[in-house]
Amino acid sequence: MIRARVSRVPALTPLRLAALAAALAALYCGTLRAETIAVDDQVAVRASDVNRPDRGMTMKTVEAKFGAPQERHPAVGKPAITRWDYPGFSVFFENEYVIHAVVNPAS
Repeated sequence: MIRARVSRVPALTPLRLAALAAALAALYCGTLRAETIAVDDQVAVRASDVNRPDRGMTMKTVEAKFGAPQERHPAVGKPAITRWDYPGFSVFFENEYVIHAVVNPAS
């Protein structure tokens, strides 16, 4: 008697599909760098080569990698939002984590 070999592939459940989609989105979002430019009420986005901190970095890591900022603005609001200014960009923190890094228009 010949037996057919059956391979079992895990089913792609909605939960696994959502996890896969989230992982792929995180990979995609982490690779883009751009800056928004507004001129005469027109908004455009262009790629930026300015090296700046990534989302999720801590204040300690940012300072270790980029040095002390030119200016540290005091925290405002709840949750606490803090801004550090560097020569080519500004970094915004929520509590101690980077939420955004913006290229300065003059850069």
